[in-house]
Amino acid sequence: MGGAVSEARFIGEAGVAAEIAALVEPSLNDMGFRIVRVSISGRNGTTVQIMAERPDGTITVEDCADISRQLSPLLDAHDPIAGQYTLEISSPGIDRPLARPSDFVAWAGHEARIETKQLVGGRRRFRGVLKGLAGNDVELEVPPDQGGPELTLPIGLISEARLVLTDELIRDTLRRAKKAAAGNLPPAAAPDEIED
Repeated sequence: MGGAVSEARFIGEAGVAAEIAALVEPSLNDMGFRIVRVSISGRNGTTVQIMAERPDGTITVEDCADISRQLSPLLDAHDPIAGQYTLEISSPGIDRPLARPSDFVAWAGHEARIETKQLVGGRRRFRGVLKGLAGNDVELEVPPDQGGPELTLPIGLISEARLVLTDELIRDTLRRAKKAAAGNLPPAAAPDEIED
């Protein structure tokens, strides 16, 4: 497989999750995947969740199993978590986190929730339709009560961004998966590049 070009994520983990991300990212890239997010939770004991995808945004159940088999020995050797834990490899899901600048372009036309590190126009939370990027600013179409009709948010101020689950997002995600499975989808294709 080898060598997925990995665009840097603008949102990073902290603490042990950051250590795990730094540890596993080279192996994921070598396998042709990129990391979306690493999180650690205390549900059902300790769980380390590694969210990954191919550069075209796809991942299969078999891919998750392969990643788990590859990363388990690496994590065992470096032992970043005290005590026992469960390793969970997952896809970003339909209402995925937006972790790279290109995500805002690839998912333009879809609704997103964005939270900033500091106040922007008196707010930290925004919801609107992604319009893409202008330099290092995310363009968002938002309601008038949120500063609309359009708003730009510097990508460096974003602490979290996630797509909102809508019927159109579900349809678009299914179209992308179908095209990717057929080998006809360019990496990070924008919705207008996808035909039914």
